[in-house]
Amino acid sequence: MTIFHLSTECYPVAKVGGLADVVGALPKYQNKIKGVNAKVVMPWYNKHFVYDYDFEVVFDGFIHQGSNMLQVQVMKETTDVLGFELFMVKIPGLLDRENPYGYEDESFQFLAFQQGVLHWLTAMKIRPDVLHCHDYHTGLVPFMIENCEEFEFLKGVKTIGTIHNGEYQGMMNWDMINYMPAFDHHKWGLLDWNGFINPLASMIKCCSAFTTVSEGYLEELFVSFRGLESLVREEFSKAYGIINGIDTDVWNPQTDPMIDFNFNSKNALKIKKKNKAKLCKEYGLNPELPLFAFIGRFATEKGADLLPDLIWRSIKQSFGGLNIIVLGSGNAYIEQQLKELDSVYSNFATDIGYKEHLSHKIYASADFLLMPSRVEPCGLNQMYAMRYGTVPVVSYTGGLRDTVKDITTGGSGLNFTYPGVDDIIHAMSRALNVYKNKAQMDELVLSNMKFDFAWEKSAEKYLTLYKN
Repeated sequence: MTIFHLSTECYPVAKVGGLADVVGALPKYQNKIKGVNAKVVMPWYNKHFVYDYDFEVVFDGFIHQGSNMLQVQVMKETTDVLGFELFMVKIPGLLDRENPYGYEDESFQFLAFQQGVLHWLTAMKIRPDVLHCHDYHTGLVPFMIENCEEFEFLKGVKTIGTIHNGEYQGMMNWDMINYMPAFDHHKWGLLDWNGFINPLASMIKCCSAFTTVSEGYLEELFVSFRGLESLVREEFSKAYGIINGIDTDVWNPQTDPMIDFNFNSKNALKIKKKNKAKLCKEYGLNPELPLFAFIGRFATEKGADLLPDLIWRSIKQSFGGLNIIVLGSGNAYIEQQLKELDSVYSNFATDIGYKEHLSHKIYASADFLLMPSRVEPCGLNQMYAMRYGTVPVVSYTGGLRDTVKDITTGGSGLNFTYPGVDDIIHAMSRALNVYKNKAQMDELVLSNMKFDFAWEKSAEKYLTLYKN
């Protein structure tokens, strides 16, 4: 069975969020299953990876976007270093940039990527068994292979759409139809949602099946999906919730080259303290105090707007009895507030930016991980934290609800129902009580490290879905 994963992100090539981690791991684990050949196709980015490894041109052609003729080159990484074949689509002026997102012409960018991929497969007579489309950036693929005459060769190929985050749907005005491949305009309804072209809605309508990255998130979409609630209810018969896994080759405290001192469940209690002491020294924190951490994008869906208020209030109410470290970037106002707090409070440190190596060090050092998410389709951070013996303090939503049960029910972390500062501080107070009870804290650290979040189970579930 041949599977092509289409995505705008893939770790370690280009990463903005959890999408990259999933696409960088799932096909690798699928390829460990007999008879499966999973590949990844993504846009070309001018990042270190493309210069550190060798690529060869496997296709060179042209597509039209309106009256513009665009060159399409498909480059293949020659060594399969990631555990799967990696193809990168290069289109001068659109798919040859530094970053995946943040450009004013994103609609043209993602449309050209999808059209370029399908043009390559059609021209080279490559007909996979499954096209696995990740998020709205590839959401028009199911529509185009069934309705665009140019891609008649691919008609009937099964398509799976995975919703990593339904907050982003890629809506476009109808004038963008002039830049799409020709199709029977009687089929316009398969693109439309509330007067806009909505790639995510189109994916749900046209794909063979669609998945969310946790069962809990699928349940939430039926009642909260930024306007698509009725659509997901209409198409529920082809909806599946499959929890993400983590790449245990990358996220392994015993072998992780990014942390200062490696450890396993036998020596974790001792070695985590060494990592914590080193990190605290670097950021001017007191290693004798419990260390809370936040790692992620500064976005309201992640609850990052709560951080400034949460930080000063938790420090004040605990009488300086805790440390907090924050790693992330995003909203400029939140960034500025955190920088100001960093200059005022000795119990708080922040590092602005995306720094993969530092995130590993924090997981290996922190006592507690804060995830005050309003929306969390799956969440990988809580799984990374538990793998490294760090206790998650999370809102009871989406994938967090599926993976972190409260300690009062014999679970692995501390839950709060409402993502507000009062509820979070209450959960942090409970965490401080756990920290003071050394026997309970030690047991929690060691038991969390034993949780199995590896990709094997989820990879098998996807394979069963493909076969069905």
